[in-house]
Amino acid sequence: MTDSAGIPGGTEAAGGAGRPPRGRGRRRRLLRWIGLGAVFLVLAGTATGWWIYNKLDGNITEDTSAAAELRRYERERPAHLATGAQNILLIGSDSRSGKRNAGYGQDGGTQRSDTTILLHLPQDRRSATAVSIPRDLMTDVPTCRKADGTRTAEQFAQFNWAFQWGGAACTIRTVEKLTGIRVDHHMVVDFGGFKKMVDAIGGVEVCLKEPVNDAEAKLRLAAGRQTLRGEQALGYVRARHSLGNGSDTERMDRQQQFLGSLVKKVQSNGVLLNPTRLYPLLDAATSSVTTDPGLASLRGLYELVRSMRDIPTEQVKFLTVPRKPYAPDPNRDELVEPDAQRLFQQLRMDKPVTVAPPEPTPTAPAAEARGEGTGAGSDADPTGEGTITPQVPVPTFTGTTAGNADCR
Repeated sequence: MTDSAGIPGGTEAAGGAGRPPRGRGRRRRLLRWIGLGAVFLVLAGTATGWWIYNKLDGNITEDTSAAAELRRYERERPAHLATGAQNILLIGSDSRSGKRNAGYGQDGGTQRSDTTILLHLPQDRRSATAVSIPRDLMTDVPTCRKADGTRTAEQFAQFNWAFQWGGAACTIRTVEKLTGIRVDHHMVVDFGGFKKMVDAIGGVEVCLKEPVNDAEAKLRLAAGRQTLRGEQALGYVRARHSLGNGSDTERMDRQQQFLGSLVKKVQSNGVLLNPTRLYPLLDAATSSVTTDPGLASLRGLYELVRSMRDIPTEQVKFLTVPRKPYAPDPNRDELVEPDAQRLFQQLRMDKPVTVAPPEPTPTAPAAEARGEGTGAGSDADPTGEGTITPQVPVPTFTGTTAGNADCR
């Protein structure tokens, strides 16, 4: 049978209203299901992302009381001298309150700053300088508001008493009075929070010259290379009497080495650029810190971390404020001047600081052989034409960098 055009099969074969080939229909249905699946995945991903963001954002505890207290004393606080630079005060609290910290002693309703570090981030974000402030440093503590609403008198006291008396606000004002440096943000981390963050990155590696057995710090370790997690890591950075000479200075050195190793591991493992590794760290960090309102959001913390992630490890510097035993009580510390003021001035003006490991004191003949004390220094005439060109070297302080945190 043929149609009027002589084409076999009639009008349907000539392109009329017949059904499409069976294979084409299957392809259309498959594309439709793929499209629906893609839409579902996008919606699910968006919902999951929103849930994760809100969870992490809600983890953060905002320190509104410290913000209010600092506003009260705004007129007496140091001015910002370097646009774009930031100074962040990191406070490790020895609070025993809460389930996470109850195992470290009875909660007497007080807390002191077990560790305090002033972190300076320059305007160009090409380096970071972390300065440890000794807990036993004798300094002027301003009048501070206590938790019960009463106020302390201004007095000369041990540095970490400021946190016990007036929390983060009192510590910030004490640091600003001591250094003349404006503190832009602060973070407070307790024992439990520290352990969670260390565990989130799989532990931190250290090297021990000899075995450690410290019942008070709950620390028992063999000599050699060790990867410390939660409880062991906390015991290591807190131990004082069973490691080295038992001084707080050595403990701060260990804390700096530990933080250097932590920074190096985070950067080398690509944690900041790997979502599967970044989420556990963010979850631990956000649920462990109390911050000022400026950082009390996931966006605020992310912006801070993003500004630091490209800093080379050799430019992440750790040092302790120049100190020596306090003359009336060798168990306390006092500043070494003018070294301390030189350091504070460099940070205030956002100028570079270099660190180097301590060197043995040279003998007189060795010093003379190197030209020390002979006037042959930065003011020497390099041309021999009688013109002296003053040179201002970058101050060097005893310390280390995250780049030197290898376990040898």
